[in-house]
Amino acid sequence: MSVIPLPTAGRPVPLVVAVDAFLERFRDDPGTRTTYTETLRRLRGTAGDQLPVAALTPELYAQTMARWDERAANTWNKHLSALTSFTAYCARQEWLTVDPGRRLERRKATRRRDKAIPRARLERLFTDDRNPLRERVLWRMLYETCARAEEILGLDVPDLDMEFRRALVTEKGGDRAYVHWETPTARLLPRLLAGRRDGPVFLADRRAPAAGRRAPATGDICPETGRGRLSYPRAEYLFKQASKLHDPHGAGFTLHQLRHSGLTHLAARGRSAAELQAKSRHRHLATLGIYVQLGEETSARITAENDEHHRRHRR
Repeated sequence: MSVIPLPTAGRPVPLVVAVDAFLERFRDDPGTRTTYTETLRRLRGTAGDQLPVAALTPELYAQTMARWDERAANTWNKHLSALTSFTAYCARQEWLTVDPGRRLERRKATRRRDKAIPRARLERLFTDDRNPLRERVLWRMLYETCARAEEILGLDVPDLDMEFRRALVTEKGGDRAYVHWETPTARLLPRLLAGRRDGPVFLADRRAPAAGRRAPATGDICPETGRGRLSYPRAEYLFKQASKLHDPHGAGFTLHQLRHSGLTHLAARGRSAAELQAKSRHRHLATLGIYVQLGEETSARITAENDEHHRRHRR
């Protein structure tokens, strides 16, 4: 376990030191750490690694957030939350007395009533041979397990239980739990692993750098190929680009929509809220309301079944 020494009280704290100390707190929560790292890397690039934390200004925070000005409100809010959390941590350490993010506000997200992707559209996406095997396995596994993308991307080969079609994931907060997949994933997964017995399940395209600040932790490198773990931003980008061909709006889908779609389709097949909770591992049943509201696909089916003018009359 790496230890980040905290600076001596009273001395200026360089931004890079504060960021490293902050991120070290999330070493057992890889999903949160990945999100925060992306935001704080942008802050470091804007302000400079050696800038004292106490010298951070609203202008520097605004320049950092400008990177996501044209993105969706949820994306903006996600990165603002990362800055807010970092700022609060620095304030608790007494490295910062004035909030540099005080002028920034969360944006109101326009909620789509139906985030679920129709099953027929998903099947075309999953079986499209133009997409690499790695992506098709990842997408199917996310849909069939209804797991969070960070949990599946954080899997290592020893976490897989191929016999029982399950894997032990690390949840938010560091707890461990099993997720289960179906036959299509079970058929593809051995082809992806190709005999590998260690390292991340989903590997990046290139070998990981061996040294420098961009070098990943040893546990995020495959000992056989030298390739690092596939990152969430890269996986999200590849899915959005591939799914544009199957999205009638041409915008593409998000990895989270695979989890949402899996739960919504289970609800449409009559699964109870308690069963959905067992599958999704939500802590509160009330959270599952968005999946029980079955959405556009169910509406279309009910309408078609009720359309007497298009029914075949018996002779």
